Amino acid sequence: MTIREQLEQRELEYLSPYAQKSAQSRGRAQEEPECDIRPVFQRDRDRIIHCKSFRRLKDKTQVFLIPEGDHYRTRLTHTLEVSQNARTIAKALRLNEDLTEAIALGHDLGHTPFGHAGERALNRVCPLGFRHHEQSLRTVELLEKNGQGLNLTWETRDGILNHQTAGNPATLEGKVVRLSDKIAYIHHDMDDAVRGGILKESDVPKSVRDVLGETPGDRLDTLIHDIITESMDKNDICMSEEVAAAMKGIREFMFENVYTNPVAKGEEGKAEALIETLYDYYMHHEEALPEEAHRLMEKGDLLPRVVCDYVGAMTDRFAILTYQELFIPKSWDL
Repeated sequence: MTIREQLEQRELEYLSPYAQKSAQSRGRAQEEPECDIRPVFQRDRDRIIHCKSFRRLKDKTQVFLIPEGDHYRTRLTHTLEVSQNARTIAKALRLNEDLTEAIALGHDLGHTPFGHAGERALNRVCPLGFRHHEQSLRTVELLEKNGQGLNLTWETRDGILNHQTAGNPATLEGKVVRLSDKIAYIHHDMDDAVRGGILKESDVPKSVRDVLGETPGDRLDTLIHDIITESMDKNDICMSEEVAAAMKGIREFMFENVYTNPVAKGEEGKAEALIETLYDYYMHHEEALPEEAHRLMEKGDLLPRVVCDYVGAMTDRFAILTYQELFIPKSWDL
């Protein structure tokens, strides 16, 4: 019996009856030999960690555009916090940690530069539309590895596609990530907003603090404990009515005071204009697109989609440098 088979057997014996077992995966789009050491979801996680789109997350905005400070979250640190929250819940509920971690680490691979500002810009100008959860799936299925994709399992791809609020993941592991994403950004965006002087802890509504706690750490602890307690031995991921209402309340508070705050988001108009300008440029200069984009068009993809692939994959820094290269005059010297 291989190490992988031993691990698969251990899952069958130990994990919850509601957990997704590696040996029972619906498989990959392209069949391939099994690893003798790693179960399928562990391989998914490893492939995501080693892919280029994962590395680019370190230079993509979470909420605050190009902040002056080393401790504000980026899309990568957000992803790691989602993963940690999700693994804590999955371990306590005896769900599949490898699958949970793979979904968490891959859920934002298709995010644009400048956070949701970049996503809004591309969705506005592209006739085909642009949504980051769909682009995350396209990234792992097609764009990575020079058009080969990562060939992830069906369960991981389902969780990535359905991580947004309106999503309905097919596995409990996917449902855990979906909630963990919200918990992570509520927690760390509040922390960053306090660090940036946009909020004070005392600004959080008393009705929320009475239920969830006085500090970001208290609130994170309460939310995770509540999900574990309410979901134990159930074929669903649940929250108590009181805690769910408080979570909704703090999310609404964040939208009113941070996500639409002119101090925190004052530069987003410039970021959206930059993204729209780059999109328009490549729509009229397709010869400037990289070779991978031309290969995709030869296979039938439309120009607007591959332009979104290219611009949407840029980091904040690369998007700014590209804009400067294309549109800002250089000083002349002999």
